[in-house]
Amino acid sequence: MQILALARHFVKQLEKGDVDGAKACLSAEAEIWHDFDNKTQTVEENMALFSWLISHTQKREYEITRLEEIKDGYLQQHTLRLTTLTGEAVTAFACCLVKVTDGKITRIEEYINSAALAVLSE
Repeated sequence: MQILALARHFVKQLEKGDVDGAKACLSAEAEIWHDFDNKTQTVEENMALFSWLISHTQKREYEITRLEEIKDGYLQQHTLRLTTLTGEAVTAFACCLVKVTDGKITRIEEYINSAALAVLSE
């Protein structure tokens, strides 16, 4: 799969709430880093976080505002629009640097306005 096709497919799995589909886009050894806690997650840890997000939202939408292939991966800027279980709209702005090796995502570095997501924990 081409790099940008992989990027779009990964986002579609996230929007659908398809944990297995999203996980299939990742290398088993992939690392996922977030700026809000400066921690690197394993695939399993990240999928647990994704599952939590699914359980706290009824809809997830990624409006991709920039998607560019770069050396060994891609850069994605997006607006994450969520609908909580109570129908509240939540918007967070994010940017990701993603490394791809042999057709699988091997590293994600995500910069996201996590303060906007705090309502999900309430």
